[in-house]
Amino acid sequence: MVRLALSSDNHFDVNRVNVRDVMRAQAAYLAQRGVEWYLIAGDLFNDFQRSEQFVVDLQALLGPQTQVRWIAGNHDMVSGISFDELEKGQFAGYLHNRFVDIPGTDWRIIGNNGWYDYQFATEIPNTTPASFLQWKRAYWIDRAIQQPLSDPERAELVLTQVRSQLLAAQRAHKRVLLMTHFVPRADYLRWSTDNRFWNMANALMGTPRLGRLLEQFDVAHVLFGHLHAQPQVHQFNGTTYYDQAVGYGLKRINEWQAANFMDQWYQRTRLLDLK
Repeated sequence: MVRLALSSDNHFDVNRVNVRDVMRAQAAYLAQRGVEWYLIAGDLFNDFQRSEQFVVDLQALLGPQTQVRWIAGNHDMVSGISFDELEKGQFAGYLHNRFVDIPGTDWRIIGNNGWYDYQFATEIPNTTPASFLQWKRAYWIDRAIQQPLSDPERAELVLTQVRSQLLAAQRAHKRVLLMTHFVPRADYLRWSTDNRFWNMANALMGTPRLGRLLEQFDVAHVLFGHLHAQPQVHQFNGTTYYDQAVGYGLKRINEWQAANFMDQWYQRTRLLDLK
């Protein structure tokens, strides 16, 4: 049996934590519970270089008994990284469009940053792809992310990459845990009758086509983040989904169920034993 720990959306800089203290506390928790693989589904900092350095330092602190793997969320992409580097770069523990096999098992961890295609919100009246893009440029942090593709084109690239990885895993007779940042199913979205902001934001949450693809290939486990709603673990059509976002603990936006960052991280970190 192999023990994994799943986390996402720590947002260290937004939450104004003492990163060194938090790192030591997280490392102690993971070591004490015999975690062999720690998976982070994006959004550590609003800067890719700081996120990468955190992973490097945490891995050094943990040593070889716990392997750290991560992907980039939209916040990690805001600065310190280019589109080509996100797609092709070789960074410590970075698993975008890559996989790692867990030794001694038939389990494979596949990573993909993910993206969105507006399809979660196409039923909003009087909206088009152009109106979603305009809203994104006006209100959403992703406006700072530079990319040579449209959002639907980038989502199509993600789906092509994931399909290729799943076909390879199928040929190798591997069971799969997929880690992505963006939301793969509409079941997790929140809608409002009096708040157009969040209804429009759903367009940027992910793509329902990813969920359909994962179930087509009978993926066993899916870790994602991005959405800070802190839902329970759910299983849909044989695939178990985990959104383990820590979220924001701010005066203006307080999504935490605990009094401080580490207690919230302890509550939101999911231990998963694979046999």
